Amino acid sequence: MTSTTVDAAPRRGSRALAVLQRIGRSLMLPIAVLPAAALLLRFGQPDMLGKDGLGWIRVAEVVGGAGQALFDHLPLLFAVGVAIGFAKKSDGSTALAAVVGYLVFDQVTKIMFSHSADLKGQVLITKVTDGTAAPAIDFGAKNPTDVLGGILIGVVAALLYQRFYRVKLPTYLAFFGGRRFVPIVTALAALVLGVLIGFIWPVFGGWLTDFGNWITGAGAAGAGIYGVVNRLLLPFGLHHIPNSLIWFVFGSYNGPDGVVHGEINRYLAGDPHSGGFLAGFFPVLMFGLPGAALAMWRAAPPHRRSAVGGIMISAALTAFVTGVTEPIEFAFMFVAPVLYAVHVVLTGVSMAILNAAGAQLGFGFSAGGIDMLLNASKDNTKGLPLIIGMGILYFVIYYFLFKFLIVKFNFATPGREPEDVESVAADPGSNPELAGGGKKPSRRRKPDAQEAEPAESPSPTTG
Repeated sequence: MTSTTVDAAPRRGSRALAVLQRIGRSLMLPIAVLPAAALLLRFGQPDMLGKDGLGWIRVAEVVGGAGQALFDHLPLLFAVGVAIGFAKKSDGSTALAAVVGYLVFDQVTKIMFSHSADLKGQVLITKVTDGTAAPAIDFGAKNPTDVLGGILIGVVAALLYQRFYRVKLPTYLAFFGGRRFVPIVTALAALVLGVLIGFIWPVFGGWLTDFGNWITGAGAAGAGIYGVVNRLLLPFGLHHIPNSLIWFVFGSYNGPDGVVHGEINRYLAGDPHSGGFLAGFFPVLMFGLPGAALAMWRAAPPHRRSAVGGIMISAALTAFVTGVTEPIEFAFMFVAPVLYAVHVVLTGVSMAILNAAGAQLGFGFSAGGIDMLLNASKDNTKGLPLIIGMGILYFVIYYFLFKFLIVKFNFATPGREPEDVESVAADPGSNPELAGGGKKPSRRRKPDAQEAEPAESPSPTTG
């Protein structure tokens, strides 16, 4: 085996990891819509603005409808968000291509599914014309591919944009060149993809449903595995991929507004058996990691403690209120992998214990105080005192365990780095080679005339 062959495998693996990381990062844009959708939907429910709350029934209907609209069109939002996030140089034509592609994909797959024995019940309705009942395709029904179809179209639109956004066509077709060509080619690709998915999805979708039912039906073990996998993939930016499956795909509930899929959608729709795969995050994100942040603060040397405290206390408050914990986790995951391994195990334990205890609590954004307050009074929220009690216990465990391990093994958590490292970090100009990796910043070369992006043809109305 030659050295070239040996080196090729790691390069292929690194390229695959880079692609998965891009997909994971691109999922953040559509997921960022969820807080707005969850807030609107929650305030529009009967116990908030509705008849059992403030009694503003019409206002509740409008507000709830606004939130429901976003959840009903999550696949389209994922298509647009993934296309913009995955493309290296995205612009408005990327989003337009994603919209065009998903609309074509949605209609084509529904036509294909109408001929499938397993899926036709999800896309066909009975219409009565002249007293005669006949089956017809319900193009307004939710697509069985759900958000996975949107993600797939988003990736395709992004790749086609990168390939064709500079394409030049013959003079008589020049108006359709460049970025204007991207939505056209995306529509054609979505047509072909829709036909392929029409043949593949009845089998693949069945496997996916069976796997989702196994995970959600595994109870405490399934929740624990999900918690461990979620935190293990965080350093690589891949945790959004299993999150998307658990949150928006696995499990189904036939609610008042139709069938919904995924743990978040089911919980917000009122499924009495949902939220068990989300409740375990609250003790970790709201309480445990803030305890870890305070431990890193107190473990810092006295002369650095004030600087570290400002950062860690701010990060702890952010985690407690919003559930955003990356600033805390990235403070120790690379400098102290042992601490991160402990964090992974504790996350799995929390998920498993609360699931086994029957606790249920969901969120629209993350497991923070805002979502806890909003959803505390929901009918399908269960075991809230247990969740809070376990959170307090986790705060104590994280604080003392992290502080002990940091001091015992002298981990270089914030404030405990060597003095020379801190001085360079505080004043990068004092040692530009260390601060900049030994390289001086290079001036950006102006593009040559041949490299310049071709101007798009003017519109016929202005020409």
